[in-house]
Amino acid sequence: MEMNWKEERNLTMLADYYEFTMSNGYFVNGMAEQTAIFDMFFRKIPDDGGFAVFAGLEQLINYIKHLKFTPEDIHYFREKGIFDEGFLNYLANFKFECDIWAMEEGTPMFPNEPIVTVRGPVVQAQLVETMILLTINHQSLVATKANRMVRAANGRAIMEFGSRRAQSYDAAVFGARATYIGGCGSTACVMADRDYGIPAVGTMAHSWVQMFDTELEAFQKYAEIYADNCTLLVDTYNVLKSGIPNAIRVFNEIVVPKGFRPKGVRIDSGDIAYLSKKARKMLDAAGYSDVKIVASNSLDEYIIRDLILQGAQIDSFGIGERLITSKSDPVFGGVYKLVAMERDGEYIPKIKISESIEKITNPCFKRLYRLFNSDGKAEADYICTRDETLDTQNPITITIFDPVATWKKKTLENVTAKELLVPIFQKGECVYKAPSLKEIQAGCARQVEGLWEEVRRFENPHTYYVDLSQNLWEIKRRLLSDLQ
Repeated sequence: MEMNWKEERNLTMLADYYEFTMSNGYFVNGMAEQTAIFDMFFRKIPDDGGFAVFAGLEQLINYIKHLKFTPEDIHYFREKGIFDEGFLNYLANFKFECDIWAMEEGTPMFPNEPIVTVRGPVVQAQLVETMILLTINHQSLVATKANRMVRAANGRAIMEFGSRRAQSYDAAVFGARATYIGGCGSTACVMADRDYGIPAVGTMAHSWVQMFDTELEAFQKYAEIYADNCTLLVDTYNVLKSGIPNAIRVFNEIVVPKGFRPKGVRIDSGDIAYLSKKARKMLDAAGYSDVKIVASNSLDEYIIRDLILQGAQIDSFGIGERLITSKSDPVFGGVYKLVAMERDGEYIPKIKISESIEKITNPCFKRLYRLFNSDGKAEADYICTRDETLDTQNPITITIFDPVATWKKKTLENVTAKELLVPIFQKGECVYKAPSLKEIQAGCARQVEGLWEEVRRFENPHTYYVDLSQNLWEIKRRLLSDLQ
């Protein structure tokens, strides 16, 4: 069946099979309406960075809003021959009634803290696991990588050029969206511009130059059409011997006489540091000090940083595969775990214990706060049980401690607390008004700037503190003791 990409898609069946076998089991055992609480969190920051960036909430909301099972879906399950007929009737009349809390997009986040919390009937909360994970994992991964590259560029523009290297159609579009949240200014992806308003950019490929008898003719023909926005690709043959000289000639003979200033030249191969410095001198000598030099060609945050340290004369970077796929660390390890269940109006904490200490979960229905000092810098995140609250209107004094090395304590004075998990759905109804993508991008930049420079380092960043309340820590310790 051919898909119309402009139509809304029913993604309800994009789930792991075990979610349905488990849910059928809950139903058969009379547990379908048992309230459960799940947390999504992650254990490791990509590229051993100091923080990650939360993204993908808009697509998660859209998925939840369209949850339904079609007659074809029910037929599929019936044909499997293992599902209870009452359960199939439940799916046929499915209505999502869970509560969901989540971080807002663009928020810096850290390991082992809840970033999405789902509370509701266990069948419903279980069935959304896969889509929550794949949606948030993918966009958070790409947004995090984009933010690293943007920070490496130190004020120079980053353009996303990765569509042709993305792992799928959706990965190209949603990946472009995530890069914009992370700080990229534009994209080569037309659909991302059409659907999300991310400025689309692009001029020519090497094939344009090759289609004409000479490089000069190719530049001339392009400039005649796009004199008001003329950027020329100068490395098809030889950057310094022909590319820049031909570009200058076309600027002189076509662009300027038409009343415009040329926009730039792009270098896509070779020793970019060396070539950009030589090109800059040639352009300046010809009176084009305002013409920008764009660099592309398998760049990442480390190459960008090195180019700048080498004095490369580059005004903006076009980045493809190493951004859209987060090539250096292409998996965001978010997980979705049961942390509590409700019985007779009381929340019963649940914990997963593992031989691997890092896989032991934080139990309980929880709140998450970020603590800011008087200068607006984030000092630590604070996880507590749902019935604990911090004053978010007035400065507070609070003592935090390392949940592993418990003797390490610190008293924070005159700090402001902000609750990070905001209501998204209540009883299945969306209550969240999403900001614009541009507002999300600006908010992300502000919040990243609010982290200590030591946390923002690429190599060996300072570990940001994510601490448990005394009460939550004692519950966790008791569960560990009781279950051993």
